[in-house]
Formats: sequence, structure tokens, C-alpha cells
Amino acid sequence: MAPADDEDAGRIHCRLDELLADRGMTLTRLSELVGVSLVNLSVLKNDRARAIRFSTLTAICDALDCSVGDLLVVRSG
Repeated sequence: MAPADDEDAGRIHCRLDELLADRGMTLTRLSELVGVSLVNLSVLKNDRARAIRFSTLTAICDALDCSVGDLLVVRSG
């Protein structure tokens, strides 16, 4: 399997804004619930994250009552 390159990473889109809006939750409240800084959640929300820990991903999905596939999608490219 070939290693992922930077171009592939740009195809991942985080739907955090949409999920927060659907649930009437703010990024600040999510930050409080999951114990992740507002800055780091903002980086994720704006598709600038280079990596995410499984524990963080799990905490976000638990707080938003969603699956990983609801939160992260792969854009065609």
C-alpha cells in the first residue's frame, strides 16, 4: 500500500459545522463536552487538521451522537 500524500489529505471534509447546526450546539459547548480546545476544534472544522486522535474522534462522535462517517467524508477527486 502506498503512503498517503498531502493531496489525499485535502480530500477529507469535516462536517462539524453541519452537525453542530443540526443539533443546535455551539463549538464552545462541544469543546467543553469533549475536552478539546476551541482552537483545535476550529482547525478540524475548517478542514485544516492534519491528524486526529481516535480518542478525540470518539469523544466528538459521542457528544454529537453521530458516527465517524457522519463527521468525516471523502470528497471525490
